[in-house]
Amino acid sequence: MTISSVKKEMLEHLGDQVSIKYSLGRNKYEEYEAKIKELYDYVFLVDTDLGVKSFSYIDVITKAIRIDY
Repeated sequence: MTISSVKKEMLEHLGDQVSIKYSLGRNKYEEYEAKIKELYDYVFLVDTDLGVKSFSYIDVITKAIRIDY
């Protein structure tokens, strides 16, 4: 899995509603229902009820976040 493959997969779901589970460590998680808003070279933005949040593609590769389309 590479940054370009993750970015390509996310590009197919741009504007779609997704579920994001973010690992905070020590079995703690934050979960968001979000819409993929914008894709940049190394980060992407999602729009949640709490506002706009940014994540990196590396977080997806290292499984720090999980995205269910």
